[in-house]
Amino acid sequence: MVVVDPADYASILAELAQHDGATTSALRQKLAAKAYARTAAYDAAIANWFAQKLDDPAPAYRAIGGHLIEPLRYGENPHQSAEFYRTPEQRPGVATARQVQGKQLSYNNINDTDAAYECVAEFDPHRTAACVIVKHANPCGVAEGESLRDAYRKALACDPVSAFGGIVALNRRLDAEAARAITEIFTEVIIAPDASEEAIAIVRAKKNLRLLLAGGLPDPRAGGTMVKSVAGGLLVQSRDNAVVDDMSVKVVTKRAPTNSERADLAFAFRVAKHVKSNTIVYAKDRATVGIGAGQMSRIDSARIAARKAEDAAKAAGLPAPLTKGSVVASDAFFPFADGLLVAIEAGATAVIQPGGSVRDDEVIKAANDHGVAMVFTGTRHFRH
Repeated sequence: MVVVDPADYASILAELAQHDGATTSALRQKLAAKAYARTAAYDAAIANWFAQKLDDPAPAYRAIGGHLIEPLRYGENPHQSAEFYRTPEQRPGVATARQVQGKQLSYNNINDTDAAYECVAEFDPHRTAACVIVKHANPCGVAEGESLRDAYRKALACDPVSAFGGIVALNRRLDAEAARAITEIFTEVIIAPDASEEAIAIVRAKKNLRLLLAGGLPDPRAGGTMVKSVAGGLLVQSRDNAVVDDMSVKVVTKRAPTNSERADLAFAFRVAKHVKSNTIVYAKDRATVGIGAGQMSRIDSARIAARKAEDAAKAAGLPAPLTKGSVVASDAFFPFADGLLVAIEAGATAVIQPGGSVRDDEVIKAANDHGVAMVFTGTRHFRH
């Protein structure tokens, strides 16, 4: 027998005692399978280390190893089985976080919490407090604020209906004020770098609410490998670690954006990076006011985001949707001017997009005709 886990000692000793120093074939097979899996994970870590050191982006063989964190109740749906594994990557997030309280995380909780925490990490905690609310892997509200409570309130206002039962991610230590605000509605998970004892006590009153403390924020500029399974294969790519602050943003219209528009454009493009494509994000005063995600055409994303803003305005009793006087971000270029015209009709005054369409001139002309400022980033943020 090869024994690779001290957790197996008790069962082995019990069987040795029961069988007068012998073991059964069933136990030996179980231990052999565990040994092969353990050494395979170890070899995978070494192979990937060599690929990184040798700067080999496409090694002939690719191995992915992980250690079981816990079996899950089920996968995306109750008829699917699922498990949660930890890889050697030391990136703060849901896999490394300490769960302070609440029931077991589900497969969908883990996926959504990862999406929320990666998005909120785009916002430097030394510069601003930020909050991201995610539902079904897409942000439904993102905001910066003077405090976490302020950021949460602004994020919630973007789409209060979708936020019900969502995931809340924060870029700073959870404090009591923010904890009280977040627990006013049903929330599945809160994830933050840390939390005060008072905040933990407030969250504890909601016994099913999961509170995760990650100990830090992931670096949005750090490299890494992303893996997705397809039938009979794996798709492997480097992490999208492009950050808008590092991009050479180019003004392409007659009117340049104002300073306040520039700040909102950068904010909106940070968010667009984490919304499923096709993506349209309206933002105003460093808060999302309309998000259109995952549509087959960009014009539909623009329309849905504008409609959501109208619904949110009615719910808040506002005379007009907050898209009036907002900016808009697109994760990829506008293939036609029609999507841009929908955004302008919704009230957008400035646009940020990668550019690169064969009809860029047509899109720029539409912006100039309506006095709208537009900038190109040269960087696309598709997310599927």
